[in-house]
Amino acid sequence: MLGKKICAVGFATLALLAVRPAEISGQNIIFSPEIIQTVENSRAADAFWSVIVRDSSGTILEGYNFDKFVRPASNLKLITSAVVLDELGANFRYSTKVYGTGSQVEDKWMGDIIVRGSGDPSISGIFYNEDRFHVFDKFYRTLDSLGIKHVKGSLIGNDSYFDQKPYPEGWSWDDLSFYYGVEINALSFNENAVDLRVYARNGIGEKPDIEWFPFDTDYVEFVNEQVITPSYSEYDESYQRILGTNTILLRSSLPQGYVEKESLSILDAPRFFIDTFKKYLEHGDITFEESIMIESDTRHWKDNRYTVLASHKSVPLSQLLGEMNKESNNFYAEMLLKTAAAEHYNTSGSTELGISLIEEFMERMGVNQDHIEISDGSGLASSTLLKMEDLSNILVKMQSNPQFDVYKQSLSVAGIDGTLEHRFQNTPIEGKFLGKSGYLSGVRALSGYLEAESGQQLIVSIATNNYTISTSYIDRIQEEIIQKVYKKY
Repeated sequence: MLGKKICAVGFATLALLAVRPAEISGQNIIFSPEIIQTVENSRAADAFWSVIVRDSSGTILEGYNFDKFVRPASNLKLITSAVVLDELGANFRYSTKVYGTGSQVEDKWMGDIIVRGSGDPSISGIFYNEDRFHVFDKFYRTLDSLGIKHVKGSLIGNDSYFDQKPYPEGWSWDDLSFYYGVEINALSFNENAVDLRVYARNGIGEKPDIEWFPFDTDYVEFVNEQVITPSYSEYDESYQRILGTNTILLRSSLPQGYVEKESLSILDAPRFFIDTFKKYLEHGDITFEESIMIESDTRHWKDNRYTVLASHKSVPLSQLLGEMNKESNNFYAEMLLKTAAAEHYNTSGSTELGISLIEEFMERMGVNQDHIEISDGSGLASSTLLKMEDLSNILVKMQSNPQFDVYKQSLSVAGIDGTLEHRFQNTPIEGKFLGKSGYLSGVRALSGYLEAESGQQLIVSIATNNYTISTSYIDRIQEEIIQKVYKKY
């Protein structure tokens, strides 16, 4: 595939382009001096900038460096979500089932209970009024209604719907302790994280109190080496899960009176799911004689030896895409991509098969395969490279997709919701730009659909790579560019 380094075009060259049309792909493109000057006059002029503006027909109106390779960060989700929607359809729902082997005798189940993982990323509280035990409680109530109080066998988790690679290639080890770098598994609960709360309510120099969801589970071990500092001091965060373990080191400094919330990743997602589910059932007086087990082999589920005891259907894909794009949820992106691969190829879903779907989709959209290097579905991998020219072209072509309304509604609305909720507020852009932000260290991207002042529909993509100043400043420059495009058209 791709072995090239991103190379920057000097802004002096861009200034020359700004005063005359440039012939690119057979189109005359006017490079806007206003946009170039916005970058040149900023404190981020030495970063690499890629900008492209198209009208709804796909005609390039202006831009520069859009035919160069950039790291798109979470702007990649714009492509991944298009692929997932194309493969699964807006009405797709996950179905997670609880099976029994054996039979019931009075209040005993004489055999094993098996939870078959379906790849559902939403077994958490997001779509259930923040009740993170909603699905577990549904399963419990069904088993309880059957009169089952004791299971003579094991509680088994089957995660064969996906492969057993927990992370895509290219993810940084530094990210694997946090909610945005969790394991990807067909059997996942609470997005494979524990939710920590820290209360700095003790004396200065003492340790803060901690608690965590689910129910202070002993599945993880917290080593609390945090310290409370004077109330006027700054919060200094330090969390690290020791790789290969569920031991999490807490070494933050917290101002007195401070409350901190953080979601931290766990090791071995399917075991976390089953361990938590077992504890939940036992809390409801359903007990197991044998220990929990995890298996990854495919079973013949239609065999009459398996009895469906309980089942749960997720909300439709149209809603799941909203969580993925509006909130830029990496976990959802990777889970959905593996699901698309599992359904398309009728095998265990993998990131590699999902990437092949992305590549095939982009090729159908007219993108040269030599112009992309995809390592994951979320954009967290810094090795992922593409051209903003190709990304914006896909946004143009999605407008003719029969499911475009679902796709567009999954995007964040400037000044209203998602990752763009606090951007463009109290400006003419508020409510008129639907898109996707992206962030990695040294990378900031912003792409989407803009309704210009004239009412004309535009597609705008901006990527800034290799910057060393604050991200908030990069945001300001990108927003200034979009506001100038809004006024001009």
